[in-house]
Amino acid sequence: MKRFKKIICILLVLCTVMTAAGCGGFKYGINSVQVLVEQDYSIAFRNNDPLYFYVTAALSVLAAQGKVDELALKWLGSPALSFSKDAEALGKLQPPEQRTLIIGMDINSFPMSYLSNGEFWGLDVELAMAVCQLLGWELKMQAIEKENVYIELSSGNIDVAWGGIALDQTELDEGKYTQYGPYIHNDIVIATRNGSSVWNKLRLSGRKMCMSSTPEAMAALNTDESLIKRLGQITRLAGGTTECFEYLYAGKCDVVLTDSTAVDYFNCH
Repeated sequence: MKRFKKIICILLVLCTVMTAAGCGGFKYGINSVQVLVEQDYSIAFRNNDPLYFYVTAALSVLAAQGKVDELALKWLGSPALSFSKDAEALGKLQPPEQRTLIIGMDINSFPMSYLSNGEFWGLDVELAMAVCQLLGWELKMQAIEKENVYIELSSGNIDVAWGGIALDQTELDEGKYTQYGPYIHNDIVIATRNGSSVWNKLRLSGRKMCMSSTPEAMAALNTDESLIKRLGQITRLAGGTTECFEYLYAGKCDVVLTDSTAVDYFNCH
């Protein structure tokens, strides 16, 4: 009987480890304790631009081929992206002419789009690369502020705004550009490590928090005036999301202000 119990205990431990391993590595375990802002990420095109049909058709083909789910599983641990599937979508259009596609990306939207050693990287970056490869186009990426989507598109500075961008609803209502999506939901949240004594927002009093030094992060924080009063110290980091999580793992802060997509990433890497 004792031997049997021992075997059961070993199996339970193995199951726990395998569950924690998640998508290829041991999970740190990040929990959201408060949602500050709910938003959706979309792609923006100039109105009446034929590019819309080619890019969206390529995305439909990639979704049908399983490439979209493959990248979502790699970055987020689940097939979280929502694109229509049509393996024949590009065949319904005239063959695309050779060109360079200029995409404006928000480099503060880890893990959707960010800079790594001076290079663009992230889930949306890899997906944009796959789109251009399928279309036979060259890809050029440049950083933009998500607040300037209309300015960047209307000036011709970029062809597409894409990369962890929540479009401005007022601009959408005014028809300033064409939206494709939303393709994924994202919350701006307060999060902490699994096992922390901060298991809900009522436990935030006196805690130290790290956040990115971006206007969007500050605007999210200001949606809850009582939160600012409860926190003991707020550190704004220029290094963005990854630096915030480095501080969290090192015990330099108790919680971080971040995106739910970033929580998904760190829970499976």
